[in-house]
Amino acid sequence: MIDNKNNFKKVAMATAIAAVTAFTSMSAFSAAHPVTGEELATDQSYTYRLLDGIPTIDPQLVEGVESSVVVRDLFEGLLNQDDLGNNVPGVAKSFDLSEDKKTYTFHLRKSNWSNGDPVTANDFVYAWRRAVDPKTASPYSWYMEMMAIKNGAAVIKDKMDPKELGVKAIDDYTFEVTLEAPLPYFPGMVTHTTTFPSHQATVEKFGKDWTRPENIVGNGAYTLTSWTLKEKNVRERNAKYWDNANTILDKVTALVINDENQALIRFKAGDLDKTEIPAGQYPSMKKSNPSEAYSFPRLCNYYYTFNLSDSGPEAFKDVRVRKALSYALDRNVIVNNVTKGGQKPAYTFTPAATASFEVPAVDYASWTQKDRDAKAKELLAAAGYNKENPLKFDMIYNTDEAHKKIATVISQMWKQKLGVNAVLANQEWKTFLDTRKKQAFQLARGAWCGDYNEASTFLDLVTTQAGYNHGKWVNKEVDQLMAEAKTSATPNVNYTRVEQIMAEEMPVIPVYHYAGVYMIKDTLKGWPVKNVQQTIYSRTFYKTAK
Repeated sequence: MIDNKNNFKKVAMATAIAAVTAFTSMSAFSAAHPVTGEELATDQSYTYRLLDGIPTIDPQLVEGVESSVVVRDLFEGLLNQDDLGNNVPGVAKSFDLSEDKKTYTFHLRKSNWSNGDPVTANDFVYAWRRAVDPKTASPYSWYMEMMAIKNGAAVIKDKMDPKELGVKAIDDYTFEVTLEAPLPYFPGMVTHTTTFPSHQATVEKFGKDWTRPENIVGNGAYTLTSWTLKEKNVRERNAKYWDNANTILDKVTALVINDENQALIRFKAGDLDKTEIPAGQYPSMKKSNPSEAYSFPRLCNYYYTFNLSDSGPEAFKDVRVRKALSYALDRNVIVNNVTKGGQKPAYTFTPAATASFEVPAVDYASWTQKDRDAKAKELLAAAGYNKENPLKFDMIYNTDEAHKKIATVISQMWKQKLGVNAVLANQEWKTFLDTRKKQAFQLARGAWCGDYNEASTFLDLVTTQAGYNHGKWVNKEVDQLMAEAKTSATPNVNYTRVEQIMAEEMPVIPVYHYAGVYMIKDTLKGWPVKNVQQTIYSRTFYKTAK
């Protein structure tokens, strides 16, 4: 077997030393950070804003970015990420990879659940089987299939028993995963919340209520002490967490504030330590609060997806209509005049910030906006739409002031340039997700943040079997290219072709690639601004004295 332990041993040893140092230093000098020497605030609590309520914190059911932030506080997977996005030990101290690169053996540290039970390899076996079990109805079961775990696809399709999934506990602290084929980026995929362990006895005892504060048993740095769906959730230090000695923040509070401008007001008043900067306000906030206003690349895209299923409008079945709407969208106006936060115009689905991804040249990206507008008018007219027969459709987005501004500007562009009437509607997050899943929409806002840092995390979304292919676009060549890319030595060749096909078929309208645009208090330290995935762990934060 090929030994991949060395780097992980070094990181694990450094972590252990840091933990001992932190424990000793914090005991003797409670007012100083054990590594930086900074004077620490007496109150080690962190409060931030949530746009909407979090529908679930069950690791195998969670699907939103903000929900995952909470889950990473309450549970811990095999591997974590450092502030640069590199994989570092989590519950697993190290792992081995077999010579055929199809078997991963994770060696677990001795750690405990919040109720004192030991965390074992069987907890991962249970959670991974649960994630692929059709009875669980995990919205991320497709992700487990993308991980290429042996028999995963068959189990998800209910053709095999979950016990046939290629995972097993060699002993209490050795977890083995067998893949169908080598997958170079597999280790990065196990930092995702769907792969986190679940406490079987608690799940079976309380059913859907197992994650309530009074019931939940986790293995993360924090425990859930309060949760009111559309108001707030509170997490407090878990004394049984294996690295508790190296954790400084005592309490994390997420407040649901639907209005981003109200959230900014509360940030200025000192009620919040972190919030998003409202669309268009980054330049002014950077000028007034230069040390607290941040903008940095994120591994996320912003797009609109066409409903191409049988329930979708007939107009969208015509590629000329789809291209016309995409071409007429002036992305520079949106990022320069509306969002103003460092976002980049998108002509491909995959962001340039993606590791090892070579952004391909697609024709319409090199045109002037004038040329794109002219082509859009030509295409729409050829499709039979004009003043006498105007194109009309519904366009939905989840409730948020920034989404409303962007949707409004887009609809105005289409109205003025093409005579198109896009009727706007907003929906609360949970309802919005349900509407998309059921194809009960015509044109819908979409956004995706990479689950791991490789182009397939985006391009797998448009394959036929992908759970988040809500537009139900089907292209057999894309399916084949993405399947071949998983074992290819040169996957970018496949990714380039997929992006070109998407530009030719336009199943979605890329709008922009994200930036993290935040207000973060000067006293809150440790935010991983260089991690494009923004994989956040509250236990790495701390607050300094003013």
